[in-house]
Amino acid sequence: MDIRQAIEQLPSPCYVVDLSKLEANCQRLAQVQERTGAKVLLAMKGFAMHATFPLVSQYLSGVCASSVHEAQLGNDYFPGELHAYAPAFSDQNFIDLFSLADHITLNSIAQWQRFQALSKTHPNELIVGLRVNPEYSEVEVDLYNPCAPGSRLGIRAESLSGAELEGLTGLHFHTLCEQDSKALAGTLEALESRFGTILNRQDIAWLNMGGGHHITREDYDLDHLCALIDHMQSTYQVQVYLEPGEAVALNTGYLSCTVLDMIENTLPIAILDTSATAHMPDVLEMPYRPQVIGWDEANADATTVRLGGLTCLAGDVVGDYKPDHIPEIGDRLVFADMAHYTMVKNSTFNGVPLPAIATFHPDDSAPTLVREFGYADYRDRLS
Repeated sequence: MDIRQAIEQLPSPCYVVDLSKLEANCQRLAQVQERTGAKVLLAMKGFAMHATFPLVSQYLSGVCASSVHEAQLGNDYFPGELHAYAPAFSDQNFIDLFSLADHITLNSIAQWQRFQALSKTHPNELIVGLRVNPEYSEVEVDLYNPCAPGSRLGIRAESLSGAELEGLTGLHFHTLCEQDSKALAGTLEALESRFGTILNRQDIAWLNMGGGHHITREDYDLDHLCALIDHMQSTYQVQVYLEPGEAVALNTGYLSCTVLDMIENTLPIAILDTSATAHMPDVLEMPYRPQVIGWDEANADATTVRLGGLTCLAGDVVGDYKPDHIPEIGDRLVFADMAHYTMVKNSTFNGVPLPAIATFHPDDSAPTLVREFGYADYRDRLS
């Protein structure tokens, strides 16, 4: 069974995850663990489809969460370590994380001073670290650049000068977005230059290299990544963590939809039963144009067709395409690479229903419909 056969048996619109591709990604990430001793965590901010956690948890060491609710979901469905980080925690956030997290990373010295005494009251040993800003990044889109000038994410080296660090056991940085190991190498050079003295402290036992590593991309330099990890672990005697989100689900998912109408306004425009702004917001934020499965755009002279969403937002447009044929009302279209940063970021804007969620495996005769959504899901998030 392929994706086309799967969507014929599923409602529209629907997110569909190929479990065979998801497992292949996890196996590649597990290779990094096996070769280096580093630990790979699933960043739930990118992919939190807990129906797949029994599969993913066979390969990865745990999860990282950005809120109490993400941490609760990880605690409920994913065995292994649970790390938490947010730009700031309230007193209640920090207390709530006590029963959930193994590691908590703080974003400022002020937060460390605020919670230092409280962290010592943990019934077990709570591992606390700081997120630092190496002030180096090759991310070109500022919306996704954690080290852009004026960033609120991470502590600059000058702000750590003279700070009391006793009780802290690790550092965390995140500087990448969909990048190869070469960008990581540049980050590590800046990190060692600015924070080498802290890394050399005997009480610093771990280093979290964050996410954005495109490890499961076909052309990713895995050998270089492993060499970088080996260098940091042997030089500073630290346990390295990686927390990819996108790399776990990269190229594993689809969003199937249906053409509801065709209109003309200087070009043919297909109105879909899905939405860029509500169901795949990264298409507008990044921005990028997702591939449509089965569409051959090799002919530059083909008619340009615009794919538009169902909401009233004027810019709710997935993109312009040059398919080998103009779609018709009732056609089922399938967008590729729709597992990460889709389900976790979607909304019910305009009351547009959320897509269903399903899985399939090429070896199976039928897909599995995991969940459908309706009016109650829209109603109950409002008051």
